[in-house]
Amino acid sequence: MTKASSPIWHPFTQHAINPHSMHVDRAAGAYLFARHEVDGITVGEKRILDAISSWWVITHGHCHPKIQQAVMQQAQALDQVIFAGFTHEPAEKLAKGLMDLTNNVYDHVFYSDSGSTAVEVALKMAIGYWQHIDSPRHKIIAFDGGYHGDTFGTMSAGGRSVYNKIYEPYLFEVEHIPVPVEGNEGVALDALAKVLEDNKGNVAAFVFEPLVLGAGGMVMYSPDTLRAMEDVCRSHGVLLIADEVMTGFGRTGSVFACDQAELVPDIMCLSKGLTGGFLPMGATLCSAEVYQAFYHKDKAKMFFHSSSFTGNPLACAAANASLAIWKEEPVLDRIRDIAAGHAQAVRDLSAIKGVKNIRQKGTILALDIDVESEGYLSAIQPKLYDAFLDRGILLRPLGNCIYILPPYCVGADDLKLVYDEIGNVIELLSA
Repeated sequence: MTKASSPIWHPFTQHAINPHSMHVDRAAGAYLFARHEVDGITVGEKRILDAISSWWVITHGHCHPKIQQAVMQQAQALDQVIFAGFTHEPAEKLAKGLMDLTNNVYDHVFYSDSGSTAVEVALKMAIGYWQHIDSPRHKIIAFDGGYHGDTFGTMSAGGRSVYNKIYEPYLFEVEHIPVPVEGNEGVALDALAKVLEDNKGNVAAFVFEPLVLGAGGMVMYSPDTLRAMEDVCRSHGVLLIADEVMTGFGRTGSVFACDQAELVPDIMCLSKGLTGGFLPMGATLCSAEVYQAFYHKDKAKMFFHSSSFTGNPLACAAANASLAIWKEEPVLDRIRDIAAGHAQAVRDLSAIKGVKNIRQKGTILALDIDVESEGYLSAIQPKLYDAFLDRGILLRPLGNCIYILPPYCVGADDLKLVYDEIGNVIELLSA
């Protein structure tokens, strides 16, 4: 066994294949600045274009000065406080801001630490809701191939895949239905209707990533189909849980992906772009009806969920600053510019030999490389990843799926560079 250069165990990393990690010292705007090393000796700085927003979290750009200032100011006043029985202004302000951003269709917000916990909270809310109104329901419906996190509840909701295969015996049963991709809408709707009919009166919730399944391979489907699925679920009284962890805060072209389907889920899960990517935080928004099911003189009916850092003041301050940027800066214009650039690139990239299934939704552009080994463990993934890094671009393909999901401050020239280098790398690897 080769001794690692660092004791850190990195996420989604096979250290036997990738024993070394690139050391990043600073970041600004759309760029990361890493140590350029030769034979283990630092000889300079390497600028890397962060074309995937550092795992989809950075919205306005790295180290945005307004968020920096807000966190620095908050750190001088209150760093952390237990959130059971206590509150503070940043949390109260954020709650009001999220209500406003969602057009006041929600009445309550529960804070947590990540996207996984935001969805975990939502699942517990949904199951607890039915239990506390004395009409227990136990089934959850989700998309096959979906991804909602790596806690056991969210792994259960996610599609069965390489992500959770060895833990499958420990996961609770979930009814998975096909994703309604173009041409498969009828099959998916029929499958949903059948599950609801076969489990009549026992389906607690349908949890879904609206319009785009992220880690499942940037799989996309239409707002019209999502709205049709809503209608079927509503006819059976099923709660809707929208996992907007990745799709929220502008990624699909609207503030929330559900907006495009004119859909108001009962529960909405947020994270990633919530703080502009500055600090980890999750939020689960819910209707008054869901909240009231837990509102009782009986303490046993309280919502039993928490984490030590629930409602952390620094994270709330970052989130408030990010929401202010949405009001003070032309964020939607930037999103539209990126989407327009992607739309042009779709035409150009589709002409490249070996490219298939090219697709776009707002600021997300994805394409598949036609290779023998497909899926997350595709042998082409590390070759693509290394080739892009060599060219100063952070793109982390999902197997043979290359996707671009940039921060909104990215420039047109930088996007053109990414499009061009995707073509160059595909040509190089297919030679």
